[in-house]
Order: sequence, then structure tokens, then C-alpha cells
Amino acid sequence: MMRPSYDTDLTDEQWLKIASFYPEANRRGRPRTIDVREITNAILYIVRAGCAWRLLPHDATQMADSLLLFPSLAKRGSLANNS
Repeated sequence: MMRPSYDTDLTDEQWLKIASFYPEANRRGRPRTIDVREITNAILYIVRAGCAWRLLPHDATQMADSLLLFPSLAKRGSLANNS
């Protein structure tokens, strides 16, 4: 079942522009079980709404996944302004 979209969700065009900034799934070990687009949508929701991580809507991705991925993207510089 798909969740309802939020105003902060990425369009398909926006997602295509930024998808390459995410690290590819590791070919060794367990396959990726999280949807990085949904993680990005959760981060954008938090930034736009100005709310705490724990206040993500229940139908949004799991907070733990967002919290784990966000620091690694920031460390890699993937969240820097690339304009």
C-alpha cells in the first residue's frame, strides 16, 4: 500500500537529479532493505516542518533508518549545496 504524498516529497524529476549522490548498496553482505528515496523524503519533511525526528508521521519511513543514513551523507558531503 502506498502512503499519501506530502508537499515535501520529491518529484520523480527531482529524485533523478539527486539519486547519484547516495552510495550504492553494498554488493557484499545483506541487501539494502530501506528505500533511500523515502529516507530523503523524511529528511525533507523534518527540515521543512521544523519538527523533531520523533514527530515524523507514522506512515513515513522508520526514524532509525533516517537517523542512520543522515550522518553518513553529511560526512560524505552529499548534503552540501551542489548548485
